[in-house]
Order: sequence, then structure tokens, then C-alpha cells
Amino acid sequence: MSDGGATVVAEGLRKTFEAPGGGPLHAVGGLSLTVRAGELTALVGPDGAGKTTLMRMMAGLLKPDAGTLRVLGIDVAHDPQTVQDRISYMPQRFGLYEDLSVQENLDLYADLHGVPQEVRRERFARMLEMTDMARFTTRPAGKLSGGMKQKLGLACTLVRSPDLLLLDEPSVGVDPLSRRDLWQIVQQLVDDEKLSVIVSTAYMDEAERCAQVFVMHHGLLLADGAPGVLRERARGLTYVATPPSGMPARDLQARLIDADPLIVDAVPKGGAVWFIRQPKAETQALDGLLGDIDYQPRPEELEDAFMMMLRQQQPEGTESTTQVSASPPEAPASSPQVSSNSNGDGPVIVVRDLVRKFGDFTAVARTSFDVARGEIFGLLGPNGAGKTTTFRMLCGLLPASSGHLEVAGMNLRTARAQARSRIGYVSQKFALYGNLSVRENLEFFGGAYGLRGQALRTRVAATLAQFALEPTAISGLLPGGYKQRLAMATGLLHEPDILFLDEPTSGIDPLARRAFWRTITALAQAGVTVIITTHFMEEAEYCDRIAIQDAGKVLALGTPQAVREQAGRAGRAGQEGGADMNSAFIAIVEHGRAADRAKNSEGRA
Repeated sequence: MSDGGATVVAEGLRKTFEAPGGGPLHAVGGLSLTVRAGELTALVGPDGAGKTTLMRMMAGLLKPDAGTLRVLGIDVAHDPQTVQDRISYMPQRFGLYEDLSVQENLDLYADLHGVPQEVRRERFARMLEMTDMARFTTRPAGKLSGGMKQKLGLACTLVRSPDLLLLDEPSVGVDPLSRRDLWQIVQQLVDDEKLSVIVSTAYMDEAERCAQVFVMHHGLLLADGAPGVLRERARGLTYVATPPSGMPARDLQARLIDADPLIVDAVPKGGAVWFIRQPKAETQALDGLLGDIDYQPRPEELEDAFMMMLRQQQPEGTESTTQVSASPPEAPASSPQVSSNSNGDGPVIVVRDLVRKFGDFTAVARTSFDVARGEIFGLLGPNGAGKTTTFRMLCGLLPASSGHLEVAGMNLRTARAQARSRIGYVSQKFALYGNLSVRENLEFFGGAYGLRGQALRTRVAATLAQFALEPTAISGLLPGGYKQRLAMATGLLHEPDILFLDEPTSGIDPLARRAFWRTITALAQAGVTVIITTHFMEEAEYCDRIAIQDAGKVLALGTPQAVREQAGRAGRAGQEGGADMNSAFIAIVEHGRAADRAKNSEGRA
């Protein structure tokens, strides 16, 4: 290979688009980098950093405006087809044909890439074995879970054996089990075939797996190197604080993250709070901030260094471009329609023996739990576990087959419309009007919620300020993190009692997630009840309680600490069920599935 064995060499690379409001948008601005062959390489950075634009230029789908870009020794601007014949590219939204079966999708992509029959048989067998999908070859792609769709997309991308694999955030929207499986497949390809892989990701634990990491921001390269080298930037600045009894970790995190300029970052983890001290801050200042709260040094991680680099890009004395106002909103006024059940100490959500069937298939099986006012309740589970079905029933979007469901003091069987007026909803996918401006979306949905005249104008102005939104920006052209912020702003416009969030931070970077959760914490402190689904297990640490579902059944229900302890009792303590919530989730789901297999075996015997 030319270029000294490098897979990709970029020098002075530039790509500019026209911004939504007019003027230039420098997606990639004068970027230079060299990607080594035969390794896993990560592109990380906040929303709008230019990762997808750079990857699309590598794939020959966009032509650079300036600079040079050589992929596999080929000038991709002058000969994109030759590059495309030797690479495989999996974009964020891979184009599966949902009416076709798993096998038919594989056949179609093999036909499109001209893979010979004698080659595809061996390749299909290998891909189906690696993805564990040999049992599902006749199943329509549209009937697969999110994680299985991603694995099928990867298999279709790899129906031929490429020299370079480009993966644009392949694990967005999939659960920890599916993430683990995807990365095992990728790592196996690197180890067995010496495949060069470039992946963009919002997960820093995924970037930790890579040999080389490039940190991007506003189209520029901030840093690059091995994860261990980048971690050194945070050496001596990282700590763990233990909140006193009765204080939620998220409240201590909020206190720390608001202590600018003393603290760079803070995040709940394992019942404690991990935080980063500003390099210029004295350790004595931490004593003044934390008082009697115990804190100790801890080893630095790649995410610590990443957060430090992003914070350093902010002009001194200004807020982050992804920061949402942290001032707690006023608690919503109680409606005369709501029973005393939702205004006193009783639960605002009551679920008893909830069942939902689709024909012969049981999506949710006899689920029961309560949620208190001002509580943050997490509903977790693998793709296809039934949590979205449960979520839609709680929101009044889907009727239950049987069981009792009460929201804001109202029975959803008899008062679904009244209950909906008391809730806000943010969907998993951007569901606003992409051709309308931010202000137009807020005004439209405010009107749908019954706001009129001065009340509507006041709420729109307050919401624009709280979420730091540009009112004239076209909604569909916003980066992912800004779209999610707009969706949340819309869901809160009418000041609901209960806020439903369906994977609201999927695909957005750690900086935007911190700002998002600071707002959620303020809402809970003001008395808003929050129900959330998420695949980021670190976000379970913000919750008062979590439920883990699989195959329509609740496997665990309790505080994050109680769930971690349950994972330990499942026989995987210290391996999968220690202090890490990601590992605890995997342990509980795998233990539940093993128990089901054993029960089914006994039944057949």
C-alpha cells in the first residue's frame, strides 16, 4: 500500500455547506490526519464536529472543497468509484428493506456489489455465524429488534471482504447486549482479517477499544493518539465523591456541575459522583465546595480527557453551546381534573398486572409498579424487550390488553384524553416538523396543547431562553443534540406534571447529555415526574428507581444500588455484576434468559 502503509491521509481538508440561515457552515475546516492500516480507529466529538462529513468524504460520497484526501492510496476526489469498490460503509441509517427477509437482504446487497455465488456462500455463512442470525434468515427485517437490525446492517455491509470498513455511529439506539455483540464482531474482523476499521462514536468506552482516537470539534482536530496517551491530559484531576445518606447522587452531581469554574465535569456512577477538577483550581477549594462530603482521587479515563478538551474550547466566561439553563422551572400548577392521588403523597402512576398482546405474541406480561411525584423512573431493557410498548401504554398512545393503568390520578381506560393533557412526551426519533423553524414548531405544538395568545407567547419566549434555542433555525437541519433539545422543549411547553422521555439522548455526545440531565434534575426537584427509557446505562444512575424488562417481563425493580446488588446475587459479581451498571444490566438479562431456557427445557422434559 502507498502512503507509507496508511489507510487514510488527509491534508488541509475542507468542506463547507450553506448554513440554514444563510452564510457558510464550515463542516470540516483545514483538517489533516493519518489513519494507520489494520487497526481500529475512532472519530469522536460533539454534535456538529464534522465526523459524518469527514466519513462521507472518505467514502467518496462528498467531494472536498479544498485539500487532499487519499484513501487506500487513491485520491478519492479524482477516483471515488475505485475507492468505493474497495471499502464498505455503514451510515447511521443503514438502508435495510424491511419487507424482505434477512436472507433476501443479504442476497440483494451481494447482487448490488457483484459478489460471485461461490464467494457469497462462504461469506454469508461467516456473517450469519458472527451475528448469531442463522436462525432468523426467513424473518422479515422489519420484524427484527433494533439490535438485530444493526447486526443485519453490518452483515449486509460486509457481504464482500473490504480493505476498509467505515462505521458511522453503529451502536446508536441499541442496548448494551447488542453493543457488546457488535463490537465482538468488529474486533473479530480486525483480529482475523487485519481489517482497517474507522468508527465514529458517541460512546467513550467504545473509543477506549481503539488503537487511535481523533477528537474533532467544529470541523477541526483537537487531539489524536492512543487512548492511554489522551487520558494523560486528565492525570491528577479526577476524583470520586460519595453523597451523604439521603442525598441522590444526581443532586450532588448538579451541585458540582454548577460550580464553574472550579469543576470541569461531574457524572453519577456506582452510587457516587465522578468529577474533574479544573487544572487551575486549588484542591482546598474542593473542601469548601464539598464540606463534609468525602471525596478521593480516582484513575482518569478517556471520557475525562474528552470532556476537558471540549470545555477548553468554550470562551472563558461563556456557557457551552450545548448548555441548557439549569435554573429549576416552576412546578406545574395542579389541574382541578386531577384526583387527590396525584397531588398528595400517593403515586402519580399506578401499573397493576399490565398485559399487551399482538395476536398470539405477548409483548408485555403482567407488569406492575408505581411511580411517585417528582421521581425519575428508568425503564430499561434490550431491544425488543417490551419497554417501548409499556411506554406507549403509559402515555395513552396504545391501549392495554388487560390490567390496570392509572396516570395523574386518571384511569387510562376511561379518561385517556384527560390524562394526556397532564403529560409531556419526547419520542425516540425526531418527530417535529423539519421544514418549520424552531419558533414555528414551538408555536404549533403550544397551540395543540391549548396555549393561546399572550400565554403562548410567554411560554415560547421562556422556553427559547431556557433551552438556548435559535428561533429562526430550520428544525430539520439542526444537529442531533439540538434536535433532541428542541423536542424536549416542545414536550415541556405546557408545563406537564409527568414527562415521558423515550431514549432522548440516543446518538448525542457526552457534553450534550450532561446539559440534558442537568435540566431533568431541575425538573424533578420542581416536582415533575420523569419516566425515561435509555440505552446509556450511566443514565440509570440519575434515576431514583429503575425497572429492567426482557421478553415482556420485569426482571429487576429498585434503586440502581439494589439492581447492582441483584446482579451480584445472580452469580456474576466481580465479573458482570459489580459496581458498573452496564455490566449489571447484562448480568441480569443473561441470568433471566438462562432461567427461561432452563424452565422451557424442564417443560419439554
